[in-house]
Amino acid sequence: SNNSVTLLVISSCSGRPAMKICVSSNSVGNKIYINLNETFPCVRLLNATHQIGCQSSFAGDVGVVHLLESEENLDWVLGSGPNPPYMVILESTLFTRPIMMKLKHGSQRVAGVVVVEPTTNPPDGFSPHTSCPNENTGVYSESYGPSYAHCNVTVWNPLGTGLSYEEFDFPIFSMKDSNDTEVLRRCYREHNRAVNGSTPQYPLCAMQLFSHMSAVRDTATCMRRSEIPFSLTPEEVCDPLGDENVWASTKPLNNTAKGHKEGESVVIAAAKMDSRSFFFDVAPGADGTATGLVALLAAANALRNATAELNRTILYTFFHGETFDYIGSSRMVYDMENNQFALDLDNVHSILEVGQVALGSNSRLWLHSDPVSRRNSSVNVEVRLYSPHSRSTSIYPNVTQPLPPSSLQRFLRARPIPGVVIENHQASFTNKYYQSIFDNAESLQLNYSPNLTAEEQLEFVTDAAKNLTEVATAVARGLYLQAGGHPAGMNAVQADSRLVSKMLYTFLVRGKNSWSEQLVSPELASQLKDRPTNFYIGVHQQMSEPRFMVQTILANLTGTIVNVTKENCQKQKEDEEDLYYYQWVQGPLRPNSTERDSFCVRSGVRRFAAKSPAFVLREYTS
Repeated sequence: SNNSVTLLVISSCSGRPAMKICVSSNSVGNKIYINLNETFPCVRLLNATHQIGCQSSFAGDVGVVHLLESEENLDWVLGSGPNPPYMVILESTLFTRPIMMKLKHGSQRVAGVVVVEPTTNPPDGFSPHTSCPNENTGVYSESYGPSYAHCNVTVWNPLGTGLSYEEFDFPIFSMKDSNDTEVLRRCYREHNRAVNGSTPQYPLCAMQLFSHMSAVRDTATCMRRSEIPFSLTPEEVCDPLGDENVWASTKPLNNTAKGHKEGESVVIAAAKMDSRSFFFDVAPGADGTATGLVALLAAANALRNATAELNRTILYTFFHGETFDYIGSSRMVYDMENNQFALDLDNVHSILEVGQVALGSNSRLWLHSDPVSRRNSSVNVEVRLYSPHSRSTSIYPNVTQPLPPSSLQRFLRARPIPGVVIENHQASFTNKYYQSIFDNAESLQLNYSPNLTAEEQLEFVTDAAKNLTEVATAVARGLYLQAGGHPAGMNAVQADSRLVSKMLYTFLVRGKNSWSEQLVSPELASQLKDRPTNFYIGVHQQMSEPRFMVQTILANLTGTIVNVTKENCQKQKEDEEDLYYYQWVQGPLRPNSTERDSFCVRSGVRRFAAKSPAFVLREYTS
């Protein structure tokens, strides 16, 4: 859907407020309408049982602008104001569940809401996600660890308001606090503000929000409507969330031959690569996503020269869509169970997953495991083998508690596989901004001196990067031992702090930089963005930013340079696609030149569908 925000001045039409301007001249229209930039809509999403999110009516919604200055001021919008419906402008401190639910229930007088995004993060935290993420799609249920289901033991996200999972029948947009918001405030003050209790007179400042979407009710209904040709030109009413998972192995695996590999034993090293917030396409996911995937990418790089010493294969796996009921991991389990993947579940020895791992000066890592499967003694023995390997001592929580939200839960639904999840929290999340627009570089205190150039910032090793390097080293050493490496060789495994720093900068500050430009193929260089990565998964027809970035970086960090021409690189790609992935990359700029020293990278990086098995089975109600 197209999304737009327009500011206009409404004059009276036949003595009544108009929903559109009562002039036809373009020259006047240009003076009256102001299009606002950098706005982000809340969008409608469906699942098996209901719909959540927001949308406008088909032609967009128009309302008289009202700047809400306090919660007491709500009465003007919901009751006493003489010119409804109102377009409510909320400062971010008023974007709370109580206020939003009052607006929702008074929606006959509410045309829409615009939330002004502050320039700094709210100190007390903010999370529009639920307090128990993915509670109905993990492993704990009435039939598996019922006492652990529904966060009965640990409420993982206590700051979660659940706003992202409410349905609003009016549009809601976010705007950065900038010149546009000042235009909005001034328009309100000059035209709409009641002075000394008097009623404002026309012309009034109004606003139009457009974010219409055709999807309705639930997934089953929407997919059925998409599949029935109502007309000669049927249109897709809804699109499945989805993209591709990314994986690579420490030794070549034949990807053409699917199913069980005799004699193959793998350790899955997993991280998720997606996030979300209340607003579409704003998913900075700093602690919630980036720290885990950067730590795992750095661990993979640290192990690239040690793989000959291992008697098990490490499968680096980056799952997409985990935010939405574990799309990526549930698909991998489904594919493994149905001989659609290069391995099956019998080949999986154990799982190590890296979750939220941003460390402060006094924090430590915690290894979470599943108390139910650990009742099986062989599982318990394997889980106990994961032990502390760095200063940020990894220890098990000393209480019997379930796994936090994690991809491992989807594997445990299939069978009791030994596994641990590494996190920076013992019980509830330490991340105060989980799945929100504020889970950003600032939340990690990823600070750069203002007098550094962009190039100097890219090279600067922040404290956040130093701490995350320790995490990556701990992860790499844990994987090294779990995959059969000799303890004597463990200390040689060390993550690179400069690499970690570059990755944090690339994901959380500026995707397009001199380092990332070296890693991409020339035809994909335009995909690099001059801003932080948006970790939202999107719909399955489009390549999302995190998948593109992770695939590119993983290939460069685990692959080798092969001395062939660009044409032969392409030919190798076609000839050996069952074992290797070949990519021609731009390489570094030559000194004092715009020419680059390009080369061919050979790696074991692969992709496979991150789209819910429900769309394969066409069982949309499960």
